[in-house]
Amino acid sequence: MRPFGIGDFAAACGLTPKALRLYDELGLLVPAEVDAATGYRRYDGTQLPRARLIAWLRGVGMPLSRIRVLCDLPPVAAAEELGTYWRQVEADVAARRETVAFLVDQLRREDIAMTAAPSPIRLEHACCRDTGMVRTSQQDSVFAGTALFAVADGFETPEPSDSDDSYHDTASAAALRAIRYADATVPAASLTTAVTEAFHAARTDVSHYIRSERGRRAGTTLTMMLWSGSDLALAHVGDSRAYLLRDGELHLLTQDHTYVRSLVDEGRLTPAEAAVHPERFTLLRALHGDAPDVEPDLHLRRARLHDRYALCSDGVHAVLPDLAEPLRSAATPGEAVKSIRKAVFTAGAPDNFACLVVDVCEPGLTGK
Repeated sequence: MRPFGIGDFAAACGLTPKALRLYDELGLLVPAEVDAATGYRRYDGTQLPRARLIAWLRGVGMPLSRIRVLCDLPPVAAAEELGTYWRQVEADVAARRETVAFLVDQLRREDIAMTAAPSPIRLEHACCRDTGMVRTSQQDSVFAGTALFAVADGFETPEPSDSDDSYHDTASAAALRAIRYADATVPAASLTTAVTEAFHAARTDVSHYIRSERGRRAGTTLTMMLWSGSDLALAHVGDSRAYLLRDGELHLLTQDHTYVRSLVDEGRLTPAEAAVHPERFTLLRALHGDAPDVEPDLHLRRARLHDRYALCSDGVHAVLPDLAEPLRSAATPGEAVKSIRKAVFTAGAPDNFACLVVDVCEPGLTGK
């Protein structure tokens, strides 16, 4: 094939001359020849397939670092890598869908109700936590206020025991102490700001806890809801979970930040394989010393009357993969929590566990 000047090659492959110069500097698409006197780049026609692939991949938003990896793979492996990338994009989009739906609904209201008074509802709740049947120390924590609800699952290495005199606190307790101040009425328009600031306060206090003289490697998950009338903001990091039971159907609102969850998202494991994988509890994101700047997943939602929300640590969902029945069959949050606790113990309760159930009720009425 005839050689191309940079302008003709750019036109043929769909990239700009500026992009071609950048990809040359990065070693991603090196010209076949560079004039020693003028620096003018010439490309061979055999480079067109690679250049066009790069143009298409940039068009779907793939980062250059990942394009470099994909372009150096054999065709079948490159196809698998592209499929993996796109599944990750779709998972990220899905995590943002509820927030976008919430904001679209807000903006379409006739009165542009971002600053309107919250809808009148009443929240009923119940919670519990337990060491389970195997562990000797309790590292799960729960907070239930009037507008703020949270579950945190702490972890430490080595794990403290009841006989350890130096053990007086947990990372999960530090996180929940830090967010208590946020249990207050805020305008719906301020929910995201308020819940993010509370998360940052927890992150700071957990970092202080980790740097304390106790010397253990520690951290915690954190999943919390902040309410303003029927609107709520959800902040989440780790593998504790938030669920919604609406019209009898159970919906998982959060995504586990675990190694095996990433493998499922990439198509390398099936959900069934992930459930028994030996590294299923390995966290990729949490509040801990190796991630001082970690940010939460954030969601905005609008609740409906008779919705039931549940927060729980992995001590619950790891042994009860389907929470629909105990949540659906209970008439009140208290009964739901008792049913979940009984089911966890029936399953052996191998870990600490914490759960919290919140019902959305009509104001002035007792019961759901």
